[in-house]
Amino acid sequence: MSVFDIFKKLEEGRAPAPTGAVEYIIAGLGNPGTEYESTRHNIGFMTVDTLCEKLGVSCKKVRFKSLTGDVMIGGKRCLIMKPTTFMNKSGEAVTEAMSFYKIPPERTLIVYDDISLEPGNLRIRRKGSDGGHNGMKNIIYLSGKDTFPRIKMGVGAKPHPDYNLADWVLGHFKKEDGEKLTECMNNAAQCIELIVQDKINEAMNKFNS
Repeated sequence: MSVFDIFKKLEEGRAPAPTGAVEYIIAGLGNPGTEYESTRHNIGFMTVDTLCEKLGVSCKKVRFKSLTGDVMIGGKRCLIMKPTTFMNKSGEAVTEAMSFYKIPPERTLIVYDDISLEPGNLRIRRKGSDGGHNGMKNIIYLSGKDTFPRIKMGVGAKPHPDYNLADWVLGHFKKEDGEKLTECMNNAAQCIELIVQDKINEAMNKFNS
């Protein structure tokens, strides 16, 4: 069943209930707290919130040092996570869930911000280094693996080299970026469906910037 079929069932009031064992983890990274809402560093949270809204599920149950949701995507039961550990300790939440459900890195999808991409652009990778991202760095460090598929969401580069990086990623998006970000997060929701169904090549060909 595709995400679009699920949307149709939601409209009909017949959203499928999750069944079977959890097969996939989808973790959007960010920082907890109202002061960080809608900041560049929280686009991982914003993206999984977009996915949850489209699927008609909540991501509010507290488990694995995270707010979590439970949903079927492409016939697979998925755990959606928003770690509440703060960004630089994201690995504590992600690896705890992986260990509990015995999910390997290859079936743990991470969604996070990337300053090398302009707002509105995204990039999918099968695996790789942390690229200097503190959340990804902690996940790789605690798991000992770098084979996590990931969706990197563009937030734009610092306005000049001397600009403090923390101030930049903890700052808010420009008003004019709003429409591009909405489209990008909707595209990422489609990417997630494809990746969960082992169609990462299709997702990369269709959406990679």
